[in-house]
Amino acid sequence: MKKSSFTRRSFLGTAAAAGAAGIVAPALITSCTSAKRREVILPVMLDSAPDGPLLKAGLIGCGGRGTGAALNFLHAGPNLTIAALGDVFTDRVTACRERLVSEGVEIADENCYTGFDAFQKVIESGVDIVILATPPYFRPEHFEAAVTAGKHVFMEKPVAVDPVGVRQILATGEKARGMDLCVVTGTQRHHQHDYVETWGKVQEGTIGDIVSANCYWNQGQLWYREPNPSWSEMEYMIRDWVNWCWLSGDHIIEQHVHNIDVINWFTGRKPVSAVSFGARHRRVTGDQYDLFSTDFIYDGGFHVHSMCRQINGCDNNVSEWIQGTKGTSNCQNTIWDQAGEVLWQYEGYKLDDEGKMTDQLIRSPYDQEHIDFVTAIRTGRPLNEAESIAYSTMAGMMGRVSAYTGKKVTWDEMMNSELKLGPKVFEMGPVDVSKSVPVPGE
Repeated sequence: MKKSSFTRRSFLGTAAAAGAAGIVAPALITSCTSAKRREVILPVMLDSAPDGPLLKAGLIGCGGRGTGAALNFLHAGPNLTIAALGDVFTDRVTACRERLVSEGVEIADENCYTGFDAFQKVIESGVDIVILATPPYFRPEHFEAAVTAGKHVFMEKPVAVDPVGVRQILATGEKARGMDLCVVTGTQRHHQHDYVETWGKVQEGTIGDIVSANCYWNQGQLWYREPNPSWSEMEYMIRDWVNWCWLSGDHIIEQHVHNIDVINWFTGRKPVSAVSFGARHRRVTGDQYDLFSTDFIYDGGFHVHSMCRQINGCDNNVSEWIQGTKGTSNCQNTIWDQAGEVLWQYEGYKLDDEGKMTDQLIRSPYDQEHIDFVTAIRTGRPLNEAESIAYSTMAGMMGRVSAYTGKKVTWDEMMNSELKLGPKVFEMGPVDVSKSVPVPGE
């Protein structure tokens, strides 16, 4: 195994240089985590967005999640359409286009774009909304281009793979706020009825002061692509993007960001430091780890244990837990007291044929986030989730960098770091990035 050229010394060197230049972290998200009871007004989530003039969306990134997001947008309400498609690869555009036909949406040839500049062509095609669903590496540039052009944006999580990208997201998010543009991200739990109502109970003080938390995304191996002789190295890496750190950020960010984001949301805090370890045992492509375990210390002094793993044949667990001075919650639908008795439980699930409550939601959160997105646009009450997902992405990044280096990493170091992943040239040929797996302690 080749040794990684990435070291804590080089990381801290760029952090110090950036700090000297005056780059500082944004203000802390504030929220009440006190045991004192207070009234909380929950957001109104409609079953369908209100009617209005036709809204045309352009999709950038036509893979499985992008196609899914396009369908969720179409299901959000009346008078919505997908008007343009863009992807690096023609076959992705073709497959997405064919899937949309089954929804009654036909996209003209002249509105289907391919190549690394396809995102700009979609933005310039006359759409009102841009859906960003490429590999996360490209998100900061695409987001900035869309907002600069005055487009409302739905973008999938995570939103960056390095600190430079996170800061770009934060700056563009502020620009969007000043332009009254709506920005909704792929953190669908914020639009999931059971999570939202549980969050409200925690904010009211039902579990008391928060003293610790845990979050998990342990599952089997994700998909991967083997090299193809007809592909250049660039094409191969993009098609296998979920296994390469410069494209995905590693799975502690690409996937586990959901759980970290829930902890940030429920606590109203962010981590100030992280000590993490990870390992690679069974991954067959890419340069990423198979597992991470991270001890976060959050603003306020409490600890959060974060765990994520992608290995077949192991116990699985996707969940979040908050512990308070008065009780505990799974963040989704239940609050228990210190003795383990149920204090409160969500009761808004579907009923079965016998009238008994199931564990199925009445409305998919993947549709709901688009309903809320379109509702915000049509009512002139902009939502802007850029900052919260940028913070959660950065938190996952802290865990990754700590595991890769074996050293403690702080929020301020990350926010001031000039660490930038990825190649400088984008063309279908060799890719000038390290392909070695990081070795902690070096």
